[in-house]
Amino acid sequence: MVYKNENRIKLEFVSTPESLLLIKRIPGSQWSADLQSWHIPYTNQSFQELIRHFPDVDYPQKKNISNLREDEKLVDPNVNFSESKGGVRIYVFGKKIAVKLPKKDSDTIFLLSFKYSKWDPVKFCWVIPNYGKNLSLLEEYFNGRIAEIIIHDEFNFELKGPRKIAMDEVLLIRTKAGRLKIIFANNIALTQLIKSMPYYNWNSSGKWWSVPFAEKYLEEIKTAILHQRLKLLYEEEEEDTEKKSRRSALDIPNYRKCPAEFILKVKEMRYAESTLKTYKAAFEEFINYYNEVEIDDFNESMITDFLRYLVIERKVSTSYQNQAINSIKFYFEKVLKRDRGVYYVDRPRKEKTLPNVLSEDEVKRLFDVISNFKHKCILMLAYSAGLRVSEVVNVKLTDIDSKRMQIRIAQAKGKKDRYTLLSPKYLIFLRKYFEVYRPKVWLFEGANRSKYSVRSVQAIVQEAVKKAGITKKVTAHTFRHSFATHLLEHGTDLRYIQSLLGHESSKTTEIYTHITTKGFDQIKSPLDGLDIF
Repeated sequence: MVYKNENRIKLEFVSTPESLLLIKRIPGSQWSADLQSWHIPYTNQSFQELIRHFPDVDYPQKKNISNLREDEKLVDPNVNFSESKGGVRIYVFGKKIAVKLPKKDSDTIFLLSFKYSKWDPVKFCWVIPNYGKNLSLLEEYFNGRIAEIIIHDEFNFELKGPRKIAMDEVLLIRTKAGRLKIIFANNIALTQLIKSMPYYNWNSSGKWWSVPFAEKYLEEIKTAILHQRLKLLYEEEEEDTEKKSRRSALDIPNYRKCPAEFILKVKEMRYAESTLKTYKAAFEEFINYYNEVEIDDFNESMITDFLRYLVIERKVSTSYQNQAINSIKFYFEKVLKRDRGVYYVDRPRKEKTLPNVLSEDEVKRLFDVISNFKHKCILMLAYSAGLRVSEVVNVKLTDIDSKRMQIRIAQAKGKKDRYTLLSPKYLIFLRKYFEVYRPKVWLFEGANRSKYSVRSVQAIVQEAVKKAGITKKVTAHTFRHSFATHLLEHGTDLRYIQSLLGHESSKTTEIYTHITTKGFDQIKSPLDGLDIF
C-alpha cells in the first residue's frame, strides 16, 4: 500500500499480545489510526523479518499480469475504460465497482477503508464490492470530481459465438458430454463452491466454468444462486446438426476393409474381442479417408489431417478420437514395426464426467417391470455382482461357487481373474433359472446354445428402462456403477469395492465417493470424542 507517499506492507492478523510483540520488533513497524492496521516498510529486510517471526504468513506474490488466469482477474477484461486521465471514473458491473482516478494519498486511504477493496493491476483501478451503500459513499466522497459513472448490466462470454447475460444472471448448460457449464459474472462465493467439486475446469477463452453433471451438484449450485438472489437460467445442449456422420461402405467407391495382418496381430497379442472390433472400425475409417492412397504411403501430416477432420467436421468424442489414435499407432508400430518417432499425435484431454447411478428404488422398479425370467436374471447378476456386460455374458456354469458364495470372473479387463459376490438372494433366482433353462456351458445361452450376445443384454436394459419410466441415461454398465455406489452407501470399505470391481488403481474406485453423500450424517468428528466440557 501507499501511506504518506511511502510504500508500505499492510498486515492483517488476529491481534494477540504475542503477535503484537513480534510485530513491534520489526524495525519501522507502525500503527495507523486512519487505516486501523499495522504496517511495516516495503523492503526486503522488513519482509524477511516478518517471515522469520511468522513463517506461515500468507501474502499475494508478484505475478506477471500477462500470465494471470481469467478467473484471477478482478475486472472483466471486456469492460472498456475511458483512456482520459482527468477526473474520477466509476464503473459498476454486477457485484463490483471499479474506480479509476489520479493517484492521491487521501483517496487511497478512503478506498482502503472499504471492506475487501483491492487494486487491480490489469486495469489499473480500485475494485470495491457493490453492496450496501458503497456506491452512494463513493458518489458523496468524490462529489464534484466525478467525470462519469457507467453501469454495465451485461456479461459477455463465448459459446459457439458471442453471447451475453445480465450481470445478475447465472446460466447453467447441461452438455451432451455429461458436464455442466456455469456462466456468470465474477462471483467469489459461486467460484469457491465450484472449486469444491471434483474435476472442475475453467475455460479461459469462453469465460465459463464446468463440472461433471450430477443431480446433487446441480442442486447445490441452484441453491447458491437463489441464496444470492441471482436469476437462474437453465439450458440443455442440443445435438450438433452440423457434424458429419461417418461414411459407410455405400458412400465410398472401392471401400477398403481392415488389412488381414492388422486383425491377425490384434489376435496374436490377445487383445479383447471388443478391442479388436473398436480398432478395426476406427482404422477402416482412417484408410478410407484416403481411399486412393496406398496404406503404407501414409505420412505424419496425413494422420494429423485425419484427426483434425474427426474433431472439426465429425465432432467425435475424445474417447473415439483416442481410439482412432490407438488404432493408427497399432498398425504402424506393431504391424509395420515402425519406430515410435515416425509421427507425433497430440492426445486429446479426456472430459471428466461422473457416471449415472440408479437409486435402490429405481433398480427395484426395473426388475419389477421385466416379465421374462431369463432377462431378469441377467440384469440381476450385473447388479448383484457389479459386472461389466462383457463379463455377464462370459460367465460359465463352472464359475459359480455356491459353497463359498463367489463368482469367478475369468480373464476380465486387463487379462486378470478375480472373484466377486454371489448374493444369497440371487442364488435362489439362479437355482430356479437352472431348473427352467438347463444351460450347458455358458450361464446365459442364446440360439444354438451359443454365448448370449452383449447387444441382446443392452436391448433388455433399454426396454426395461422405457417400461419403468426412468428418464436417466441408463446402460448395462449403470448396474455396475450402482452396485459400487450402493455398497459404499451401506458402509463397505473402498478397498473391498476396488477388489470386487477389479480396479487396478484405487483412484478409479474413488470416483464413487463423489456421487454419494449418504452416511455423512453418521460420521462423527474426532472433536466429539474429547472430554472438553
